[in-house]
Amino acid sequence: MTSREDILFEARGRAGVVTLNKPETLNAVTDAMLSALNQQLDLWEADESIERVLITAVPGRAFSAGGDIRHLYDCGIAKNYDFDFFAREYVLNARISNFPKPYIALIDGIAMGGGVGVSFHGSHRIAGDNIAFAMPEVGIGFFPDVGASYLLSRLPGRIGLFLGLTGERVKQNDALWSGLASHGCASAGLPALEQILCETEDIETAIDAYHQQFVGSHTGPGPLERCEKWINHHFDMPSVAEIQNSLELASESNCDEAIWAGKTLNTLRQKSPTSLEVAFRQINRGCDLDINQCMKMEYRILRRILTGSEFYEGIRAAIIDKDRAPNWQPVSLQQVDPEDVEAHFHGLGPEELSLS
Repeated sequence: MTSREDILFEARGRAGVVTLNKPETLNAVTDAMLSALNQQLDLWEADESIERVLITAVPGRAFSAGGDIRHLYDCGIAKNYDFDFFAREYVLNARISNFPKPYIALIDGIAMGGGVGVSFHGSHRIAGDNIAFAMPEVGIGFFPDVGASYLLSRLPGRIGLFLGLTGERVKQNDALWSGLASHGCASAGLPALEQILCETEDIETAIDAYHQQFVGSHTGPGPLERCEKWINHHFDMPSVAEIQNSLELASESNCDEAIWAGKTLNTLRQKSPTSLEVAFRQINRGCDLDINQCMKMEYRILRRILTGSEFYEGIRAAIIDKDRAPNWQPVSLQQVDPEDVEAHFHGLGPEELSLS
């Protein structure tokens, strides 16, 4: 076994095993962790004795709850923007998606932000009982990154757009139904499955056996699946404003849909208007792009977000002052300039993300 304190690497049988090991920060990924993972993938890709890669996390509340946003806040306030961190992260996200060997993520607990980037691009995404996937970035003036434009745009109907704009959490049943997860497994069975995947020649049969055990105890549709019809109707609109108008109209009736629509509308109204507009365009465009093109698009957005103000106001309200009262500028969708939104997607010339 080789390791840093916060990420462990072990060649075990036929597998290279990665373990996120920073539970005190909910396994939030750092630049050092991502660099170490990338270097290890170099070794395992070239090593013929390593037939697949597994990524997991030490037991606890989280698989990985994102990245170090306090560090990004401090850099931004000092106008010392850490573009290079994101460039390295996005290149790694694309590499995982294109990795030539099976890349198997055993995901139990919270999975957000950077944690999504190192797991959900894998060939196999196995959801434990406690999985809680979310991309809540628009709530802090950011945008769903780490390849979310690729992942979310490929979910059924308008589910991905709904998740990107609301930041709604997805549990095990809905992770499987939507395709975010490729397989399910009882949390108690994950350690045994991990060991089998290090030893067996036939990973598909092994994974499917544990998945079928989960399916046998499946308790029915989750909240996301139950709301599919409403989501597809209200989020299939040509703009964020029209989504909100549709929800507002529905909330005035007297039915279950009205309760859901009112709650969803209230959620959207708390987000950064600029971030909502950016995420709307980003996810809609992602369905026509491959993973490399999505990462290039996200890096363009990232460069504009980091040099703006919304992200830092969002972090201030969420983790610095903790007043939960961000002063978004502009304050409403109606005040957001479409040209300012579109500028997030403009090319970067010599600063474009390199994925060669």
